[in-house]
Amino acid sequence: MKVALTIAGSDSGGGAGIQADLRTFAAHGVHGASAVTAVTAQNTVAVVDWVALEPRMVVAQIDAVASDMTVAAVKTGMLARRVILEAVASAVQRLHLPHLVVDPVMVAETGRRLVEREAERAYRERLFPLAEVVTPNLAEAEALLGRPVRTREAMAQAARDLQASGARAVVVKGGHLEGEPVDVFFDGHRLEELPAPRIATRNTHGTGCTFTAAIAARLALGEELLAAVRGAKEYLTEALRRSYSIGGGAGPVGHLHPLTRR
Repeated sequence: MKVALTIAGSDSGGGAGIQADLRTFAAHGVHGASAVTAVTAQNTVAVVDWVALEPRMVVAQIDAVASDMTVAAVKTGMLARRVILEAVASAVQRLHLPHLVVDPVMVAETGRRLVEREAERAYRERLFPLAEVVTPNLAEAEALLGRPVRTREAMAQAARDLQASGARAVVVKGGHLEGEPVDVFFDGHRLEELPAPRIATRNTHGTGCTFTAAIAARLALGEELLAAVRGAKEYLTEALRRSYSIGGGAGPVGHLHPLTRR
């Protein structure tokens, strides 16, 4: 049994964060472990509030898992504060944790900011050089680069520039562009556009968490990086088809679709 570790925030509504990651790991037949970085009070409508854990507690969780289990892949989500991000980067480096997938979570879909502004620079300087792949959406790419990223050409250049920060590869996610959702993958050699059909649903809560968790699970199972990214995108597309409404806002995707029938 392969073990994947998520280092992320808790979503009280159950649609994103570590809750989404653990369901995604389970759907791929991977055991999920977790290190909680922050606790959010949120539902399908809004992030009401959040509080970050102390960095020492985040690292204690990582150490506890890694000292007892062989971690095959790691993904990060909400890191909240610069000191947490730096502590996580140091722990990943010290423990030689493999296959790091970084989702640079900055702003919730509802618009609530989920990270200190000073952490944005730390992503590029501390965490990206350790990452096998980084997966910013358009808003995150803009924040990291300080310029608009609103066309496929701009996405391709953003992927190149962010990959130059030290990550092995970058996937700039284009789900918020008009028309067909196309992601752009760049690993220093290959520049690939990854299209997918747009699914007509309002229930898209946690799509970024789900995508990166699926990549991590597939890397843990031994897939090559680009194949893992393609497979994760296919998994997410079907999860969007199986999404469901549970509140007054954007519901979650159907994480467990490989295990269940409609």
